[in-house]
Amino acid sequence: MGMTAVEKVLAKKSGKASVRPGDVVFPDPDYVMIHDGVVMGAKRELDSLGINRLASPDKVMMVSDHDVIYGSARAAERGAYNRAAAKAWGVKNFYDVGRGGHGHIFPMESGLLLPGMFYFDNDRHATNAGAIGAFGFRIGSEISRVLATGTNWVQVPKSVKLTLKGRLKPGVYARDIGFHLAMLIKQKIFDVDIDYKVLEYAGDLDQFSLAARAALCSSPTEIQAYGVFLPPSEAILKHARERGQRPFTPVYADTDAYYEAEFTLDVSRLEPQIALPGGVQNAVNLSEAAGTPVDHAFIGSCGSGMWDDLVQVATVLKGRRIANTVRLFIAPGTEESTKRLSREGLMQVFIEAGAIMLPAGCGPCNDAVIGPLHSGEVSISTATNNPAGRFGARDAKLYLGSPATVAASAVTGKITDPREFMMMETAL
Repeated sequence: MGMTAVEKVLAKKSGKASVRPGDVVFPDPDYVMIHDGVVMGAKRELDSLGINRLASPDKVMMVSDHDVIYGSARAAERGAYNRAAAKAWGVKNFYDVGRGGHGHIFPMESGLLLPGMFYFDNDRHATNAGAIGAFGFRIGSEISRVLATGTNWVQVPKSVKLTLKGRLKPGVYARDIGFHLAMLIKQKIFDVDIDYKVLEYAGDLDQFSLAARAALCSSPTEIQAYGVFLPPSEAILKHARERGQRPFTPVYADTDAYYEAEFTLDVSRLEPQIALPGGVQNAVNLSEAAGTPVDHAFIGSCGSGMWDDLVQVATVLKGRRIANTVRLFIAPGTEESTKRLSREGLMQVFIEAGAIMLPAGCGPCNDAVIGPLHSGEVSISTATNNPAGRFGARDAKLYLGSPATVAASAVTGKITDPREFMMMETAL
């Protein structure tokens, strides 16, 4: 029996001819990513054990993406500590504030993370690596063990295969697929438990850009998928070849690979979706929530913070102003996107529309350390999830939509189908 793509990655990185679900392996990672919020805890743990040197400092990526704007003395202290830690550890791949952006976006965009690679990460949104055909494994607090030894044990996860059939209608986007998929799984319409499993996409995937593929990785992560994988298309391989900073070998599943379950979803019938407050799984057709007044909007996060997402937003906002009752925050995913916004005039579109521009990083998606909501307010955003209290007040209502949906809603001051703006453009 053959192997899935992720099984192939784990076998190769573990020096094995093959692996099967349930096997325990010790993969040699291409990178080890640690985010700003956990550096202090990891270093103090290692210091307490007398470990002051990392196993492979050249593989370590330290990323400042959660607390980019220091909103408190504690955040400033943590930033200073992280800079000292990078120096003490000899970490050269240190992407401090203003130097990289979101850790789950800029490595793919810049050619650091490439098809076929494997890396450890303390954060569960390492699943984004599947967008480029790599595998990121969330190791949580055991990141300190990886830093000290270079690896950690990994139990090979089972895989579930989802075949996407058909093409999306205009005005329907990859985030809409993700919300709908989360609903199908949580309501047992697709009867599978995805916890600690890899969701592997198949089917009509050439229509999806790298940004769309990152969006397809987002919602499965929020319903406990431990990995997401999309076989790289020729367009993805072209992107990797143009930007790649080292050789790479893409991986694809064998035709006789084993999957615990297989499903098919016809995306050609999908309408724009809204995730109602409480979780990505609470997805409904946008029409069921249309007209709900909003006070707050946010566009960004590792689910919708790439260049193509920002272009979608600019298409809606160009020549328009956001409603006087709404404050709209936009956080580009990378520093390169911020520069490009300026070069290509999209930054001016956002500013003239009345948006509040934030530096590259997580933005309000980091538990609203910036841009929180007051009691009773309503938000629509592209954040990764929307449980109560995620953006501050626990009684605030948090809705999720695609970048185009959030932009359209910010303009009208109420949840709005982005296709209404497309019809306006056609009429003009």
